[in-house]
Amino acid sequence: MEKWEYASFKIETEGFSGGILDIKDFNSTLNEFGEQGWELVSCISTNMGHGATREVISVFKRKK
Repeated sequence: MEKWEYASFKIETEGFSGGILDIKDFNSTLNEFGEQGWELVSCISTNMGHGATREVISVFKRKK
C-alpha cells in the first residue's frame, strides 16, 4: 500500500482589506516545495466576507 505524507503552508495577503497576493513570492514558495518532491493538492483562500481573502493555504503531498 502506498503511504503519503502531507505538508501545508500559509501565505498572508496584503492590502487594507486583504486580497493582494504577492504572486512572485507565492510562486517561489510553490517551486521550493516542488523541488523537494511535493505535489500541490489544493489551495484554499480564507474568506473574511464580501470576497476579501486574508490568507491562502496550500496543501501538498508526496510519497513516503
